[in-house]
Amino acid sequence: MKPRLVLVGSVTGAVIVALDGTVLTIAQPTLHKDLDASFAQVQWTSTGYLVAVASLLVFAGRLGDRYGHRRLFGIGMLGFGAASAGIGLAPGIGWVIGLRVVQGVFGALLQPATLGMLRAAYPADRLRGPIALRTAAIGVSAAVGPLVGGVLVAGAGWRAVFFLNVGPALVLGALALAVREPERAGRVRLDLPGAVLLAVTLGCLVHALATARWWPGPAVAAVAGAVLVRHERRTASPLIQRAVPGAPLGVLVTASAALSGTLFVATYVLQDRLGLDPLQSALRCLPLAVLMVAAAALCPMALRRAGARRTTVAAMVVFAAGILVLSRASGTLALGAGAALLGAGFGTVMVAATHAVIHQSPVESAGVAGGLQQTAMNVGPALGVAVVTPLMGQAVPLTLLALLAVAGAVLAGRFRATPSGQGQPGGRPAVPARR
Repeated sequence: MKPRLVLVGSVTGAVIVALDGTVLTIAQPTLHKDLDASFAQVQWTSTGYLVAVASLLVFAGRLGDRYGHRRLFGIGMLGFGAASAGIGLAPGIGWVIGLRVVQGVFGALLQPATLGMLRAAYPADRLRGPIALRTAAIGVSAAVGPLVGGVLVAGAGWRAVFFLNVGPALVLGALALAVREPERAGRVRLDLPGAVLLAVTLGCLVHALATARWWPGPAVAAVAGAVLVRHERRTASPLIQRAVPGAPLGVLVTASAALSGTLFVATYVLQDRLGLDPLQSALRCLPLAVLMVAAAALCPMALRRAGARRTTVAAMVVFAAGILVLSRASGTLALGAGAALLGAGFGTVMVAATHAVIHQSPVESAGVAGGLQQTAMNVGPALGVAVVTPLMGQAVPLTLLALLAVAGAVLAGRFRATPSGQGQPGGRPAVPARR
């Protein structure tokens, strides 16, 4: 496929998944009343999806490396759209929860493919722009999602939230599978024991973080994780390739955890302590979405000039400063300034760290790299909310999250140093040796 068509498919697929998550949050109270569901059941409409996605993302990426990312993208989009239609027609909360898990399985197939297709379609030195566009589109989705969800729920009801995905998902999936152009697929072996161990580890961990149940999930995750490490070191074809860089993944976890935790705390501060209604609170946070999109668009230029390492370190420092400003803000100007710093830092980090993950990974492991990137972006928010929830009402949550962002800056300093002029992370462009 032509690179531009691949870019359109990648961006649209990422937007559909992002929009689905943001609009669902608005629909949950109405769904709770209409289906006479308990709060625990409503929570499982999110938790079930999250556990399914986090468990399968890396293995799904490996499937893309073997069978082709476009094929996995098409199957994932068709399944995601069909599951969305089923949820919209569901007669009870049990059906909604079960179909959300199914939707998570197909979401896991398509999400790594959106990055794997880009890595296969674009040369390494041209990846910055497509990744920036994809990130900016996700930022726009996060900004307009609550508004779209509110309009749909107020008008047609909560079921319309899920029908919103059906048409675009089915059309994109059908087009991806209809392309007859041969797709280069690798001859990688599937590490099934590693996939099962990773699924158990991540599934138990995310479930514990999302539900705040600290037994026995974390214990099972720790045992499975230890066995996984031992297995991956001994197997000839490990699921998690050593060539995939770890420091950028750590930055994505810390940044997404700090952002989600900050927004969680800020929502209660704005509405409970400052007495703002939801609309007024959303307007105070609008600079975050605007600056996130703008930063994502400008990040490729920063990457060309400074490289991913220095760009990410600086962005994490700005991000931490935004959290500290918000921790002490009470007026409109200070809240807006804090939100703007938060958006500018996070938008830059998203592009720079994702670029480092995908660019530094070999093409034959692009799916695994995409799966790990998406896993980091799913585990981070659950971790951030879990960390601050027990501390609500105290003065320390935002300070703790600022320290987490600083830890991300330290991790960013460990990015692999390679010539920035080649579109790679690191310091100065290489100077040819004199002969």
